[in-house]
Amino acid sequence: MRGISSMATRRLLETLTEPLPGVEVESIGGVDAEKRVASGEELDLVFLSSAALGRLAGAGHVDAATVTPLVVSQVAVCAPADDGDPVRSERPTDPAFPDAAALRFALLGARRIGYSTGPSGTALKAMIEDWGLTDELGDRLVQARPGVPVALLVADGEADLGLQQLSELVGQPGIRVLGVLPPDAAIDTVFSGAVATTSSDPAGAADVLAFLASDAVAPTKAEHCFGTP
Repeated sequence: MRGISSMATRRLLETLTEPLPGVEVESIGGVDAEKRVASGEELDLVFLSSAALGRLAGAGHVDAATVTPLVVSQVAVCAPADDGDPVRSERPTDPAFPDAAALRFALLGARRIGYSTGPSGTALKAMIEDWGLTDELGDRLVQARPGVPVALLVADGEADLGLQQLSELVGQPGIRVLGVLPPDAAIDTVFSGAVATTSSDPAGAADVLAFLASDAVAPTKAEHCFGTP
């Protein structure tokens, strides 16, 4: 059974599907994953943002009746680690800054700001535009290539501040996780799963999806810094 997902849920899905025989999930950039599903590639399961799955369901590429919210992902902030090792805050889901004003101050003071493709990057750019900072930040905004973690930009010195899904920052080398965005500037994304209309075993795929949405795996989701929808 084949599935595809964005990078945000890669580690979580690897852990959750490990005990499931024959279930393989490929994780790539969310934009590319949506394109592959839309092209009609034969898949059984699709794991993407709820917005992306809504588009795919509307176009008939996934079964709309099976779209199931699985996790809530928060955007977090990272900075370079002094010793090259990953540094995880003891409470990574705490806010990195007290409020939106402090976040704006940090962005304005950053030399280069790394951000991702996909829903979190789109939401960040929209927030910056709402603040009237698009021109001021200008070419200081560095978008990571699809499938490339923002943490790599920060660790390699291409950015001195990075914003991406918390699940994609935790455990990455060369960075320290400062925390999630403050409540008045939070960017939260619901990631869902659905059965692809090209599935050769839709009933089996639906069973896998039900397991991934069950209360039994909630502790594992929390360990990977996801919330439940």
